[in-house]
Amino acid sequence: AKGTTKLRELADKLKDFQEVTTVPVPVGLNATLRTYQHQGLNWLQFLREYQLNGILADDMGLGKTIQTLAHLLIEKQHGRLTKPVLIVAPTSVIFNWANEIDKFTPQLSYQVLHGSKRKDNFACLENPEELETKVDIIITSYALITKDLEYYTEQKYYYLILDEAHYIKNTKTKLYQAFLSLKAQHKLCLTGTPMENHLGEFWAQFNFLLPGFLGGQRQFTKLFRTPIEKHGELERKQLLNQRIKPFILRRTKDKIATELPPKTEIIQKLRIEGKQAELYESVRLAMDSRLKDIIADKGLKRSQIEVLDALLKLRQVCNHPKLLKLEGAKRVNQSAKLEYLMETLPEQIDEGRRILIFSQFTSMLSLIEAELIEAGIGYVKLTGSTTKRQEVVDKFQRGEVPVFLISLRAGGVGLNLTAADTVIHFDPWWNPAVENQATDRAYRIGQDKPVFVYKLIIENSIEEKIQKIQQNKAELAKALLSEEVSDNKLSLTDDILGSLLSPLS
Repeated sequence: AKGTTKLRELADKLKDFQEVTTVPVPVGLNATLRTYQHQGLNWLQFLREYQLNGILADDMGLGKTIQTLAHLLIEKQHGRLTKPVLIVAPTSVIFNWANEIDKFTPQLSYQVLHGSKRKDNFACLENPEELETKVDIIITSYALITKDLEYYTEQKYYYLILDEAHYIKNTKTKLYQAFLSLKAQHKLCLTGTPMENHLGEFWAQFNFLLPGFLGGQRQFTKLFRTPIEKHGELERKQLLNQRIKPFILRRTKDKIATELPPKTEIIQKLRIEGKQAELYESVRLAMDSRLKDIIADKGLKRSQIEVLDALLKLRQVCNHPKLLKLEGAKRVNQSAKLEYLMETLPEQIDEGRRILIFSQFTSMLSLIEAELIEAGIGYVKLTGSTTKRQEVVDKFQRGEVPVFLISLRAGGVGLNLTAADTVIHFDPWWNPAVENQATDRAYRIGQDKPVFVYKLIIENSIEEKIQKIQQNKAELAKALLSEEVSDNKLSLTDDILGSLLSPLS
């Protein structure tokens, strides 16, 4: 009877529903929300108030993470977040969540459950009420949730949030069944993939969020999927859109272009693990001891070539172990950046984006190329050895392929690629000016669409350290990342070299 009364109260409340109310942005959020992000926050609050679940489906790069964190911060401040929130994301972005919490909502406590020693931190799952182990947010990956499921099913969550929710598109998988077995007061899906093209995935997400709302799978196929996909029936499509409209919020870049700056820069921090991290560590140790000997022998000033060579090797490991000429490295087929790229590219192409990918290593472009071929993604490529430059450029400009691979040396200059709206710098370039020039050549900023620039940086690695130097000592950074020995000698001090060669963790 209690359930029925609750339902009746909710039905009465919904009857009186006029519009989504505006909520104040929470105090202590270290960011200014754009108008559309504030509207997203209002919508998330509306869903929670009416005990409904939904999909936040904004285009990639529009800030789904920050809208979600602002919402959770309100929940904590109003004393509603008494059980943990569980966020499940692809392995490549779980640390991104941690970084964004630190940056935007430091009042929220969290625990990342990942890696071979993750069981050491399972206390937050096993005793969520105890003060020492209690956290607001638990973050884990799709890969691990099925392995550790027994620990998660014991628990009741305040929110269950699936990031990149197209991971649950197949209802027959173990993963999908796992999510149906978890108990949560509220559920939220985040995805940038437009659903219109994939009605089956759509049903799968709604069946997780609001079971029964779109009927059973066979019924849904009969009523909506077949008429819309096979016969292109517009009325059915409108009917479906009407039914799901309150539960899905999707803003595309084009719709809110006026609110976006001409250029949005996103520094995408990634973490290397496993064999790739071990390789980084062994190269670092070898270089560290080798350089100590050389510097002791010749002094720091006369050891420039060796220092640059050592740093180059570490930069190559950050991109992909296969760039190294070492036997051991060739056996490591693991690259955090390449995994992240191949994870996010299909989604960006689905959104209709036109993408430039810059790297200073042509061998890296070849590795990306192999992945694109395997995934069936069309591309063109421009390196120093490309003879028919204009043909390649025209093919991209005409929209025949969505991806353009460019070696920074060949492509920073004189290209007019206004068809692009997304730039990915696969590795940091020594001179921010050259990097910006590559970005801007791509854009001739007078173009009509906002541009997104992603920079892939490996956390705690030489890349991040050089980036820090770049902020304070542009000249030094330039020398460290160039491969030529300069006349104005590397003004390296022992402590800077020490920090460049410090371990990952």
